[in-house]
Amino acid sequence: MKYRKLYEGIIHKVLLLTALVSTLAVVFITFFIFQRGLPLFKRVSIWEFLFSTYWLPTDETNPGFGILSFIVGSFYVTFVALAIAVPIGLACAIFLAEMAEGRIARVLRSVVELLSGIPSVIYGFFGIVVISKGVRELFGGTGYCVLSASIILAIMILPTIVNISEVSIRAVPRDYKEGSLALGATHWQTIVQVLVPAARSGIIAGIVLGVGRAVGETMAVLMVAGNAPIMPTGLLSKVRTLTMNIVTDMGYASGDHMTALFTTGIVLFVFIMILNVVVNAITKGKITGKE
Repeated sequence: MKYRKLYEGIIHKVLLLTALVSTLAVVFITFFIFQRGLPLFKRVSIWEFLFSTYWLPTDETNPGFGILSFIVGSFYVTFVALAIAVPIGLACAIFLAEMAEGRIARVLRSVVELLSGIPSVIYGFFGIVVISKGVRELFGGTGYCVLSASIILAIMILPTIVNISEVSIRAVPRDYKEGSLALGATHWQTIVQVLVPAARSGIIAGIVLGVGRAVGETMAVLMVAGNAPIMPTGLLSKVRTLTMNIVTDMGYASGDHMTALFTTGIVLFVFIMILNVVVNAITKGKITGKE
């Protein structure tokens, strides 16, 4: 008995230590990013940084540190990707949760899991060879544009939306389904009017997590988006996102230019933190009203 208590005490302390290490890692990362990025605002106002499109940090006479075009590009690419991925992902989740059986279900789940494990650079190669070429032949232009980047991102965030949505639909009490069918509703009516609304908190959480993945993605988007530091004007316009800007300039940046890249990282960090808060609120039922 004495040794059991000692053993449990050691395990408790080890688990507490690992939790503290994780917490400290977040604290140090936060401190490091803000410590390196905030000094830029001694030279440039927050308003100019966030709402100017003039990005020319290497100009010694009139340097520009405006990232509005990158913010707009990030949201543009992300929301077009969501417009593609959400209907497909939700339909796939419904099929896996309510219709697919046996070998078909196993194969589909394996494919979805495989999608989540493919390196982003492989998606980028696929985008260059297939997506960009298809966009160029169908719509003209270079093929390196918002639409190509959005299609690649949609494919990349599908596993997140599918997996979380399927689990959420399966978690709905079976009494809901049985009661709906007993009242005369068809299987499809039960899915649309009962199961999906009941699982909406999990589905929304999956979509929000997909947004976080899309906003933070760099390599695949960099390879197909055109990487032009301009304000996107349409689906066929070249675009540069926040993460692309950091990766593109980091290799040669110095001084205020380097500081501006860390400040861009602060913008990304804050946005991801907001997404995490939203996900936590959704999963706790504070937004959907489900406890």
